[in-house]
Amino acid sequence: MTARPRALAVMSDDAYSLLFDEPRRRRFAALADVAEAVHASDVDDPALHDVLAEVEVLVTSWGAPRFDAARLARMPRLRAVFHAAGSVRPHVSDALWERGILLTSAADANAVPVAEFTLAAILLAGKRALVHLRAPETTGAGWQSSVGNPRVGNLGRTVGVVGYSRIGRRVVELLRPFDGLDVLVADPFADADAVAAAGARLVSLEALLPQSDVLSLHAPALPSTRHMIAAPQLAALPDGATVINTARGSLIDHDALLAECRTGRLDAILDVTDPEPLPRDAELRGLPNVAITPHLAGSLGTETRRLADAALDELKAYAAGAPPRHPVRRTELEWIA
Repeated sequence: MTARPRALAVMSDDAYSLLFDEPRRRRFAALADVAEAVHASDVDDPALHDVLAEVEVLVTSWGAPRFDAARLARMPRLRAVFHAAGSVRPHVSDALWERGILLTSAADANAVPVAEFTLAAILLAGKRALVHLRAPETTGAGWQSSVGNPRVGNLGRTVGVVGYSRIGRRVVELLRPFDGLDVLVADPFADADAVAAAGARLVSLEALLPQSDVLSLHAPALPSTRHMIAAPQLAALPDGATVINTARGSLIDHDALLAECRTGRLDAILDVTDPEPLPRDAELRGLPNVAITPHLAGSLGTETRRLADAALDELKAYAAGAPPRHPVRRTELEWIA
């Protein structure tokens, strides 16, 4: 390994322009030998033959390809891939693991805006603010109409967090200052002491549901988690509860959710859906107690620069011979998002 490893950014043109503003491009060039080729959107381009033959580190993001055996064969000196985005699943192959190539992810950096969005959604759900935004005619009566509404307020409420993932953990931490909220966590792999130290209580999903005024989902999309919130789970929620999904649309049975929201018994705030996006004529879109946003919770705009920073931090550690900060291991692909 050299002090300044030969590196290349591999991502779409749009992603590179978004993530790497001028200060981050300068930092990239200071940490690595990027020569004349700094960024490539197509590693299959024959013109990149000489660059790929020498490259030791890739910084990847949206638009990067799957690194299969054929592509890796063009990069015999490749030692590390630092992914400036969340999920690495679309990009890995058996050949990458077999080569022993280091892989890291910026998923922790991406967790920050998702957790912030979720916190905002939880607090707005307590006030039923989005219901009034969706149905402006309800605001005509003024604040007096909500004073005695038992469905309104963030004091004495219980938030159920399903999935103590990197995002779920951040949500629990962000909720800690709000002493009017009791926080429960359901995750079969979570440690009860760690959850308690963060200010929440670990319980089973069955115990969590009937206590949750707000249900916030943070589990990965796996075959075992598909429709983990279906008709029986929704029926177990108390009247007036709000379902928030900033994870993956497949976690919820949308037909069952529609049946509950159609009656007005439950509210929903959905940043992800199944399918995504929902058809324009989907009934969920028209319900006044359902708010749907187009996958806004993750890193967007200026927030994406956190992803570049995370990858460049990994590059800095690598060049210094230090251990990676957020490595991804092959065994983790079974359960990470």
